[in-house]
Amino acid sequence: MGAQGQAAEAGGRRRANGALEAEILTLLHSAGRALTPGDVADLLTASPAHTTVATTLARLHSRGVLDRTPVGRSYAYEPVSDESGLTARHMHQVMEAGTDRASVLTHFVDELSDDDEDLLRRLLGSDGSNG
Repeated sequence: MGAQGQAAEAGGRRRANGALEAEILTLLHSAGRALTPGDVADLLTASPAHTTVATTLARLHSRGVLDRTPVGRSYAYEPVSDESGLTARHMHQVMEAGTDRASVLTHFVDELSDDDEDLLRRLLGSDGSNG
């Protein structure tokens, strides 16, 4: 079985790319500055190969999650938005993939906690005049 879909961890164990991507995004958000693949590899809790980190960063960039700036023969990467912005973007992508937006939104709102529903009402009430 190949390593496609997985990244090597220290000790020969493997983990899903999603776990590595999540750790990298958390690290980049907390760094407060753009980091090279070498910087990221040095700061990760596991010790994946430099090429694994570089490939993961390039994939995140190609999906529009990270910006990159040339630095020497490499790039420095940083998130295109904060965590809440990335979550909102993901929610929009999920909405775009569905065929019945009204049904999706109805189910989403039905599953909100009372506090979240109150917050949504306040946000819509105070910001609803932008259209």
